[in-house]
Amino acid sequence: MTVNDDSFTNWMHREEIAESMIPIIGKLHREQDVTVLVHSRSLVNKSVVSILKTHRFARQIAGEELSVTETMPFLRALTTLDLGPSQIDIGMLAATYRADGRGLSVEEFTAEAVAGATGENKIERRDARDVVLYGFGRIGRLVARLLIEKAGSGNGLRLRAIVVRRGGEQDIVKRASLLRRDSIHGQFQGTITVDEANSTIIANGNEIKVIYAGDPSELDYTDHGIKDAILIDNTGRWRDREGLSQHLRPGIDKVVLTAPGKGDVPNIVHGVNHDTIKPDDRVLSCASCTTNAIVPPLKAMDDEYGVLRGHVETVHSFTNDQNLLDNYHKADRRGRSAPLNMVITETGAASAVAKALPELKAPITGSSIRVPVPDVSIAILSLRLGRETTREEVLDHLRKVSLTSPLKRQIDFISAPDAVSSDFIGSRHASIVDAGATKVDGDSAILYLWYDNEFGYSCQVIRVVQHVSGVEYPTYPAPVA
Repeated sequence: MTVNDDSFTNWMHREEIAESMIPIIGKLHREQDVTVLVHSRSLVNKSVVSILKTHRFARQIAGEELSVTETMPFLRALTTLDLGPSQIDIGMLAATYRADGRGLSVEEFTAEAVAGATGENKIERRDARDVVLYGFGRIGRLVARLLIEKAGSGNGLRLRAIVVRRGGEQDIVKRASLLRRDSIHGQFQGTITVDEANSTIIANGNEIKVIYAGDPSELDYTDHGIKDAILIDNTGRWRDREGLSQHLRPGIDKVVLTAPGKGDVPNIVHGVNHDTIKPDDRVLSCASCTTNAIVPPLKAMDDEYGVLRGHVETVHSFTNDQNLLDNYHKADRRGRSAPLNMVITETGAASAVAKALPELKAPITGSSIRVPVPDVSIAILSLRLGRETTREEVLDHLRKVSLTSPLKRQIDFISAPDAVSSDFIGSRHASIVDAGATKVDGDSAILYLWYDNEFGYSCQVIRVVQHVSGVEYPTYPAPVA
């Protein structure tokens, strides 16, 4: 047998194992609300090839490939346990087991590592929490996709309605079509039908009422059977407490804004300050996509080295608030053609850092350039550190943060030398550290942070909503602080 034959035989063997994983992962998710992860990446509803690629990605971070032959025993071990709702990272189980020298069996080690999610320790499955989307633009439709994807067992979050202004004939059909197909993010994973008579979009069995209204004051959500709901405002029309509080109508319990909040509205970056949310907070902001991209790496660097000052330069994809061709715009330069120009503009991300990370005392300045790409941006974060270090030390620190720390869902890490912006479309992380571009000289560090300003940000929004709704289930093994 040739080397090529050996490689192909090995591939087919791993395909077979990955295929056998799918029903186990699906059953755990549907019946027990258990989400199976590999290095913080979900394997729920993934294909055979996607499962294999997710395992292989560990090579870029940890330096060696993770095989399904290593993780499958841990997945089988999970099926023997009385598990409650949780997220279980079989990649981390395999890695920590490899480093454990006690001679435990896989079954014994797994039972010990996830003990907090089993037996008397497990949390009860919660009733579904209603969610309403106010607005149905770029972020709204991606948030809708994520809510539908995560409906899973029927517990957790349940998208009940979207609120929009009527756009004309066949309005609901056209909105369903925009949910079904997206030029950047591709096809919706599932089926979508429209019930025009009842003003309902049915997506993967989820009945989503389309409510037409021009103003929050017109609405009583209890008329549609909605109660105790979280409303996600993705219009950006109101950003202060007074404006957003208009949404606190019958049936709505909390309001989450997908834009920077003004005044005393808390700006929340999940992974950094979501634990500061109080049970009686009814109006919250998820800050901006750029704030979400830079705050987690800033925290990681400040915790390890101290940050004395910094500047962020954002090279940002164009957005719908710009013009296709030159036309009037209230901003100075945004009226110029977005697909034809680089456009210097402002960013509030630097000033927003203080709200999300008040313990960081360093002054952070910022500026931004809009460029002719439709999605994925990069933040160039230039830092003066509290002590001298090396490039190797910084990269090793950020690699470990992306793998094992409480920020591992926010910070990703890539060492591919040929990575470009389109490679990060669909990333679920708030930002991705580009190892090859990182520069360190003594107490000066420059980080290049990619981020999908649409999808990655939408994932952060969902994490905040899960947290405030009480359906953010614990992860095992627990991240290393």
